[in-house]
Amino acid sequence: MVETVNLGSVKAEVLRKRIKHMHLGVFPPEGAVRISAPEDVALDTIRVFAISKLAWIKQQQRKMKAQPREPEREFIDRESHYVWGRRYLLQIQELAVPASIALSGKNMRMTVRPGTPTDKRQALLEAWYRTQVREAAQPLLRKWQAIMGVQPGKLLVQRMKTKWGSCNPKTGLIRLNTDLAKKPPEHLEYVIVHELAHLIEASHGERFVATMDMFLPKWQLYRQELNSLPVRHEVWGSVR
Repeated sequence: MVETVNLGSVKAEVLRKRIKHMHLGVFPPEGAVRISAPEDVALDTIRVFAISKLAWIKQQQRKMKAQPREPEREFIDRESHYVWGRRYLLQIQELAVPASIALSGKNMRMTVRPGTPTDKRQALLEAWYRTQVREAAQPLLRKWQAIMGVQPGKLLVQRMKTKWGSCNPKTGLIRLNTDLAKKPPEHLEYVIVHELAHLIEASHGERFVATMDMFLPKWQLYRQELNSLPVRHEVWGSVR
């Protein structure tokens, strides 16, 4: 049974887990609130914790509702797609050869076999974006781990609905959002420095801010730019 706490105009879903501390998240597209809580914590205690975060919750919800979204893609000729912040027009070539994507001038040439359906074209572009992020991220990780004196673990690039990246401070695992390939290159670099900073400070507290200020003084500008750009069109189910 799913528990909820009522915060007036806001309702929060409570998920019980084998953890020591409570964690609160606000998720797109409408700002659904989810609290992960230890199994033995009273619901009233969880409600008090959520109320203490209510101003932040509402701020995040306003941001999510205001953020522009990309139109739904059909993967047809002359459709706009973005690579590293630049706009390209899609050109579909149907040939009996292996599928591929190449940039030429202002065009993105997608070669697919005749009759390839929309979902397969989308999957091809997703895989291509994933490769772009991975190839661009590797030298940036080497650069910044030397500058910051940290040692990241494995790198995963994947489709992420709610984050541009994440870091597990215990394992050093870095995750990056495939959609970063659509954004200007400096935004990928900002996300990488942000995640590596979590190997120095796990939270987003004062020490984390000081670390970011020291290594990437313009990081707050990059964060603002990145979060003001359109995010992908998405069909959203319930957040789990």
